Amino acid sequence: MTEEMTLTDYLARGGRLTSPGNVPPRYRAELLRLMATLVDSMLAGSAGFADVINAAPGITSRIAAARIVLEKADHAERVLKVMAEFGADTGRYATLQPWAARVARDASLGPVRHGGDMRLSVFHYPLEGWADAVVMNVLMGRAVGVQLAEFERASYQPLAEVLRAIAPRERRHAELGETGLRALVAAGDAQVQPSIDYWLPRVAESFGAAGSQRFEVQKAMGLRQRPNEVLRAEWEREAGALLGELGLAIPG
Repeated sequence: MTEEMTLTDYLARGGRLTSPGNVPPRYRAELLRLMATLVDSMLAGSAGFADVINAAPGITSRIAAARIVLEKADHAERVLKVMAEFGADTGRYATLQPWAARVARDASLGPVRHGGDMRLSVFHYPLEGWADAVVMNVLMGRAVGVQLAEFERASYQPLAEVLRAIAPRERRHAELGETGLRALVAAGDAQVQPSIDYWLPRVAESFGAAGSQRFEVQKAMGLRQRPNEVLRAEWEREAGALLGELGLAIPG
């Protein structure tokens, strides 16, 4: 970056920042918020899925579920290490946190944060049995794929590198979920469609509101490229194609 080029111009042209030492305060705040959302969502997702491992219908399914629980926690730890370089209070993750805490099933949180952490609102809702967990994993797995593709291009290079490294395993989690969903559909499991009706709108909310001012701020910093509504539309196309292939209805 030359003396004549401002940081905003540098980031707008695809520039990258590589260490906490050259990160200005406002950028640092947005970056830490983004990373906290990733870490808290991964830990909450891992904790929630851990509760249904023993509900899996066979040993192969239990192994797959246990792998997802383990690897999501590992992904959270990798992002947390980047946060630690900024002096973030990572000690709270070493103490007992209510990552498995959930609201009532019929609660309606919308896209806003809730409670004492930064997890996406979808991770506050409880899972009810194996079929419900599989459906949620499939729908959220597709959403994570879309969201990671966005964040992998973030202007803070150490975070982008971590996200590119974990993306293949996150795709594998979605694939494992889809294998389980196909098995449930083939078996005629009656819980599948009600779970889709429940989770589809809640996963959609994880993309945030359309016309977000925070997106505009993050875009100027090179942390984001595409607005919430574009990411959500991409996910809706992907999820809709999969559900249509399986003969499942899209609520709405």
